[in-house]
Amino acid sequence: MDGAVDAHGKKRQDPPSAAEGAVASHTNGAMGSIQKKLELSRLREKIHHTRNDLLHDLNRNVDDFVQDVLSQVEQSIAPPSDLSWSSPARETSSEQTLPEPSRPKDGSLPDKVFVCRNSVLTDLFEIDHIRTIYNIFSAILIVFAMNTLLHDLMEYGRIDLKFELIRWAFGHFPIVMSTWVCMKLSTVLILYPAFCRWATQRSGWFARSSPRVYNLSWTFAYVMFQVAFLIFPLRVISIYHLPLASTLAITMEQARLIMKAHAFVRENATKVLHFKPKSGGRESSEVPIPAFSHYLYFLFAPTLVYRDSYPRSPACRWDYVFTNLAQVVACLLYTYYIFIRFCVPVFKNFTEDHVTSKRIILSVFSCMLPGTLALFVGFFAILHSWLNAFAEMLRFGDRLFYKDWWNSTSFANYYRTWNVVVHDWLYTYVYKDVYWLLGREQRSVAMFTVFLISAMFHEYILAVSFGFCYPVLFIMFAGGGFSFIFLTNKRKQRTWNIFMWVSLFTGNGILMTLYSMEWYARENCPPFSDSRIVDYFVPRSWICRILPDALP
Repeated sequence: MDGAVDAHGKKRQDPPSAAEGAVASHTNGAMGSIQKKLELSRLREKIHHTRNDLLHDLNRNVDDFVQDVLSQVEQSIAPPSDLSWSSPARETSSEQTLPEPSRPKDGSLPDKVFVCRNSVLTDLFEIDHIRTIYNIFSAILIVFAMNTLLHDLMEYGRIDLKFELIRWAFGHFPIVMSTWVCMKLSTVLILYPAFCRWATQRSGWFARSSPRVYNLSWTFAYVMFQVAFLIFPLRVISIYHLPLASTLAITMEQARLIMKAHAFVRENATKVLHFKPKSGGRESSEVPIPAFSHYLYFLFAPTLVYRDSYPRSPACRWDYVFTNLAQVVACLLYTYYIFIRFCVPVFKNFTEDHVTSKRIILSVFSCMLPGTLALFVGFFAILHSWLNAFAEMLRFGDRLFYKDWWNSTSFANYYRTWNVVVHDWLYTYVYKDVYWLLGREQRSVAMFTVFLISAMFHEYILAVSFGFCYPVLFIMFAGGGFSFIFLTNKRKQRTWNIFMWVSLFTGNGILMTLYSMEWYARENCPPFSDSRIVDYFVPRSWICRILPDALP
């Protein structure tokens, strides 16, 4: 019924009936219940994610803590004559090794500790699901080979198995080997005897009367040795015009031996300078010079941090060595097929028409997948297969050459875990020294110094190998890569792992595109200047469009 009219002529609403009130109350109650369930579901999901993040961080921290404590306990409780190292994956020998130096008590940064352990992928490949990923990559290699063979058969009516690109890239192999032998012998026949002479002659009259001049003169001689070590291989590369892969092998070995030489001198010079002869006996008066066998082992060992001894495995498994070397050869073929199918056809006919925004962007996106695939293959070939093969031959126990960088949610963790071998050297001999000189308040300066030196080494190797200076990697590494550390610092959500992978895909696409364009621009475009130095530093791909008009 309609409501009655009140004294003012307005229509008055009747109160709701009991049935209408019950329906409204039930509706409001149902809506409230649904809202509470949604809020409870959101809260449960948030708690679930928080719990997973906490468990992930806790497991990682506990693993690192337990591993560090066990290694320290082993070193502290075992006498030198009895000390043996154990491996989590397999039984090790009871070979005698000297204990590691104790961790400093003054609040300084901890030292690198070596323990017997397998590489991450070695343990992961024991899991069937992870092993299947390895099988998938093997199947992709077979498909690449079939694709190339069928392409040659359909296009040229024959199958070309000459691998001309590989034969060209590794040309002048005898020159490469002789250069390697000379570099290795110089570290054996010059550096070690010179260090021993400096250490033993410190008790002489001149060293005691002018210790500062004595040490500075030997330091200058050491610096000159490192400079000569840089110049000699460059002269060989320039005289014989060594191709890409041969030059890359020489420069990488050059950088490795330079870092090893610095590690040996840095570790042992500190011991000699802190040594004070005692009058208690003959042994206490001897200068702490490492044995030649220790130094020689270090030159071949897959580490850049010097120790007088390392944990050793009980025996060499030659089948494991041959398996890893075969994987290196397979990765070489993998890289060959990637470049011959995805890189060479796109860029070999480079002209000024390629230098447009449209062509560059399309090329970057088309190179993201093959560029990242080449990154995977290079990582597996060098940091896993090659280093594990040499570690097995030398019975080197600590196989942690990398960590699970693919799970990183921050770029700081990615840089620490991608290449543990180089990271340990940078941490031990660059970061710690800068940290000690400037103090803990300047840790960002120490970190920037590490990035700068690492970027310079990477750019040096690429510039010498390619035959031109095009600092794309240097800018991306020291610029964008360094800034991403602060952007992703302390990020734990898995979304940041996706961001890291997108950044890697994009960066590899940019590197593969720009370096390929510059390489083929120097093949197809005339030089910018008659001066080799100017032409070496000016990107020819940028000015290829104007060169025909600029040249007479």
